[in-house]
Amino acid sequence: MRLLDKSAPEFLYQQVIDFIERQVESGILKPGDKLPSLRKLSQQFEISVPTIKQAYIELERQGMICARPQSGYYLKAKQARTLLPMPAKWACCQPVEVSCRSLIEQVYDAIHLPDTVALGISNPVNAHPPDKALARLMRTVLSRVSAKAVSYGPLNGDAKLRLTIALRYQELGIDVNHQDMVITNGAQEAIAIALQCVAQRGDIIAVESPCYFGLIELIESLGMKALEVYTCTEDGVCVDELAKVLEQHPVKACLFSTAINNPLGSMMSNEHRQALVQLLESRDIPLIEDEVYSDIYLTEQRPVPAQLYSEKGLVMSCSSFSKTAAPGYRIGWLIPGKYEEEAKRVKRAISCSTTMLQQWTLTDYLLSGEYDRHLQVLRKTLRYNCERMRALIAEHFPKEVCISQPRGGSVLWVRCRSHVDTKELFFQAIEKGVSFAPGEIFSPSGKYKNYMRISFGVRWCEAIEKAIKTLGELVHQYPVNK
Repeated sequence: MRLLDKSAPEFLYQQVIDFIERQVESGILKPGDKLPSLRKLSQQFEISVPTIKQAYIELERQGMICARPQSGYYLKAKQARTLLPMPAKWACCQPVEVSCRSLIEQVYDAIHLPDTVALGISNPVNAHPPDKALARLMRTVLSRVSAKAVSYGPLNGDAKLRLTIALRYQELGIDVNHQDMVITNGAQEAIAIALQCVAQRGDIIAVESPCYFGLIELIESLGMKALEVYTCTEDGVCVDELAKVLEQHPVKACLFSTAINNPLGSMMSNEHRQALVQLLESRDIPLIEDEVYSDIYLTEQRPVPAQLYSEKGLVMSCSSFSKTAAPGYRIGWLIPGKYEEEAKRVKRAISCSTTMLQQWTLTDYLLSGEYDRHLQVLRKTLRYNCERMRALIAEHFPKEVCISQPRGGSVLWVRCRSHVDTKELFFQAIEKGVSFAPGEIFSPSGKYKNYMRISFGVRWCEAIEKAIKTLGELVHQYPVNK
């Protein structure tokens, strides 16, 4: 038996959960089997009985095990119906001018409503916020930099932060020159700059389907047209379908989450990602990769950026610390490939510079090693939240509902029966004190009307469980013949 590592950053009860999960994955434990007693595992791992019990309570809340009075804990079969790749033929789309801004605004507004459980925002940091560590570091930085904290910074950002980020890419095998990099106000600005480097008003931008609504709205604001490409719930953008799209339409650029899709949570394999880059570069089509979720992987290994496979410099990588450490800091970056000069010109025109205090704080956070330790615990917490949320939805929603099984990120993509209009359901849920993101806003052409996105990037509490139960009741009650 593998002993627990008491010096590891993970909590001991979480390591016990890992042990039970390995037993299940290896087939040693099967549904219906009795788990080892609290006292037995306590003796084997040389930790307290309450720690073992905390792990079992957590597994019970996730729906993985159940307690039987006077008997012990037993492994349950997983209840959630997994959303599988679409077996039917994908209906080819036409480029469209985006027109879902009103509903997107309402979804954003709902996030900040008082006395509302906000399940409509993807904010993984909520599950394990590093606010205390960052606050301590910022105080140290302030005492060091004094008046410089309120001054303009360099156009492309702090050199030390750029070098630190570049070294992290080099650890992945990607030769990134920190002098080419541009620090931005979040990934959204990085993507906006990238789009303006390679496309103009009226141009066609290929996007995933479903696609994060913030990217759809950005394309709309730039006067461009979005063209949806079939995206698999497991493997990401379908390269074969993309090839067909490129034959039929004059696509100016592709904007894809090449690592982890939002809202599907799908993850491309490295081979898949390489084939995608080769296809696009053979046609001299730029790829803008949205990499914000790459460090929030729920699998064993981090996905490799598409930047690794670029031979012509046509891949532009965009990311930020918003999903991993500090959403409010608004610190992102752009690796512009061959478009360095154009990217810096657009950055100068849009915002001139990015706040320095937050850059210095994040640099210290990265160099101290605290960031990587934080990521380990964050990913672990999100894995647990994911399974717990899937089990809750399976328990309280109709049995026909299917739920994604994400490989990364912090959201679930939920498909209801075809008669359910989640836009209408959204307004009903708001009245009950719960918000989510209706599926329609994840498609430029208004697909996914019976889907919803629910976030598990939350601080778990009883209110979360009540909110899922409320949503389930609303879906149950939704009339079939409306």
